[in-house]
Amino acid sequence: YLSCDPYLRSRMSGNDEPSHVPDFVQGEVLTTLGVSKVVESGHQDYKPGDLVWGMTGCEEYTLITDLQSHFKINHPELPLSYYTGVLGMPGLTAYVGFFDVAKPKKGEYVFVSAASGAVGQLVGQLAKISGCYVVGSAGSDEKVNLLKTKFGFDDAFNYKKEQDLDATLKRCFPEGIDIYFENVGGAMLDAVLLNMRLHGRVSVCGLISQYNLEQSEGVRNLFCIITKRIRMEGFIVTDHYGSYRKFEEEMAGYLKEGKITYVEDVAEGIESFPTALIGLFYGRNIGKQLVVVARE
Repeated sequence: YLSCDPYLRSRMSGNDEPSHVPDFVQGEVLTTLGVSKVVESGHQDYKPGDLVWGMTGCEEYTLITDLQSHFKINHPELPLSYYTGVLGMPGLTAYVGFFDVAKPKKGEYVFVSAASGAVGQLVGQLAKISGCYVVGSAGSDEKVNLLKTKFGFDDAFNYKKEQDLDATLKRCFPEGIDIYFENVGGAMLDAVLLNMRLHGRVSVCGLISQYNLEQSEGVRNLFCIITKRIRMEGFIVTDHYGSYRKFEEEMAGYLKEGKITYVEDVAEGIESFPTALIGLFYGRNIGKQLVVVARE
């Protein structure tokens, strides 16, 4: 299984400034996170038949030489594809970004953008488990319905149908927002800043609305950070891989207890990878986008 994630776009931009992940090199195989079975190993900790997840080539067979970001799969009784999502990097991203960065308290008001995606759907459910009130935004009525009926969000809206995001957020959060889990940037971030409560927290996970722009959009309402004493913090999930095993056990428990549900959008065959990846930026995916190279 291969994972399609928005951050891959930033590896194709020819960045002048060094990023947290290196640019792709023309002529070389793309790498992404994936779930694999070991067929041959010269490493004492890995033997043929072992199931692992981590960085892999977008190819049917790949040679892994750097094992720093690889993990053996401890719960093969759950769908292996979950290790591209809820039990893999997106799951840990949601967990760390919500609990370690946003530091929620019971009863707080939480807003999640791109809420039906790989990360957003989990943030909302973790927020509900924590006793928060949660609203999500998404880009279609089908996704909005999913947020309210399957993921247990208290409310949700289709941002493409809203003329005035500030008014929309005031309707959804008459008392204001304590925590904003940021996945999109742009106009949504500007509107959120106007609606944050005192000492609110913005956990900055991604800015998908900006990745394809020649010129990034500015943010006009930054003065709110001062007046409302808002803490706005970015994070990179790989900095938190040390807490992966704790997270894996907790999330596997939630899945088995039915406290968390996960929706995947599965494309068949390695040749579908480019189309599936590009689809992320048009909102074509419903849930976590992944590609099946070969089934068990």
